[in-house]
Amino acid sequence: MSNRAIILAGGKGTRLLPYTTVLPKPLMPVGEFPILEVIVRQLAKHGFDRITMAVNHQAEIVRAFFQDGGKWGVRIDYSLEDKPLSTMGPIRLIRDLPDNFIVMNGDVLTDLNYRQLFDSHMERGAIFTISSYLRHQLVDYGVLDVTDGNLSGIQEKPRIEYEVSMGVYMMSKRAIEFIPNNSPYGFDHLMEDLIRAGQRINVVKHEGCWLDIGRPDDYVEAIELFEKSDDLFL
Repeated sequence: MSNRAIILAGGKGTRLLPYTTVLPKPLMPVGEFPILEVIVRQLAKHGFDRITMAVNHQAEIVRAFFQDGGKWGVRIDYSLEDKPLSTMGPIRLIRDLPDNFIVMNGDVLTDLNYRQLFDSHMERGAIFTISSYLRHQLVDYGVLDVTDGNLSGIQEKPRIEYEVSMGVYMMSKRAIEFIPNNSPYGFDHLMEDLIRAGQRINVVKHEGCWLDIGRPDDYVEAIELFEKSDDLFL
């Protein structure tokens, strides 16, 4: 059983400026804790006792806060990018990975059971597993259905439903072969390459709570939700 987690914590958090001018995005507070501390506590609860934080922007602040992880009963180490490598590129720098491990963004608030995600990944034998979430968006306009320049219908402020990646993944070590050395390489690039290679990518829909605090609206909602229901997450 793998107990290893990789947290991607090197982003600049440009969508949360000016807040992230001083603090790195993963240390933005949600209630009394930085969001990254919430994640560390959750991973520890689900049995992930070794965590590697892939850091870049303001790395020294993240390292000063978490140190070796002893405060949370886990082992924390760090992988430093010399240059931004996007979301998947930093994983290629980590040399001692197990056959299967969790990879996740350091800015998500969710009640996801990480161990169950791991078990689903192992049961299906996928090279990569994506935890997904169903989001809804209200369009503030009347949407026209147009055929050959003629109006065929109208939808007044429709509600659009779409499935998105939560930024939480289970990954087989075999997938690392697709990641180039020392080059920016994102989640979308890896998915496209795996699909072209005929590899199985598992998608598990999460029915609980998920917010991406890198989005200003989600961040405000996350603060309010955590203050009301912190026991949902911790």
